[in-house]
Amino acid sequence: MKLVILDRDGVINEDSDDFIKSPAEWRPIPGSLEAIVKLKHAGFRVAVASNQSGLARGLFDYDTLFAIHDKMTRMLADIGTQLDGIFFCPHGPDDGCACRKPGTGLLDDIARRFGVSIKGVPFIGDSDTDMQAAQSAGARPIFVRTGKPGSNDKYDANDHVVVHANLAAAADALIEEQTARRHKKSG
Repeated sequence: MKLVILDRDGVINEDSDDFIKSPAEWRPIPGSLEAIVKLKHAGFRVAVASNQSGLARGLFDYDTLFAIHDKMTRMLADIGTQLDGIFFCPHGPDDGCACRKPGTGLLDDIARRFGVSIKGVPFIGDSDTDMQAAQSAGARPIFVRTGKPGSNDKYDANDHVVVHANLAAAADALIEEQTARRHKKSG
């Protein structure tokens, strides 16, 4: 099974220093939903792994978070696809939990739920914590430059982190890589 993991805020939707606290504030980054469609059509399972400390901070409740996720899944359904799972950490940065990125708990949970090893699985994120979680878990870190202003210049392409402008470019690269592997095997 081919799996790709996406962070939510700053990868799929526009991020905010004030948090995404309502469905009205959740706005997809142009091309991100279509990128998920492309990944799904190419045979990838797509899961989301997202820190949601706004819950612990009292900025929104679970019903609101589920309404935000419902908006995202409805918008994906409207263009003909669905996510294979949404995983989130509800804890704050000082709670010391294992699931909050840069911890690997969310990625470990995804691996258990899908019955796969996380080793080498592409994890597309927009922050240091995303890249650290991917590296610690043995996933393949892919950085996109669509996060909060000021966070976009932290990574340059190197041996450990692949960098793309946005989710659409990262998805195209993964699909192209998969196609090249298939041609190599059949050739």
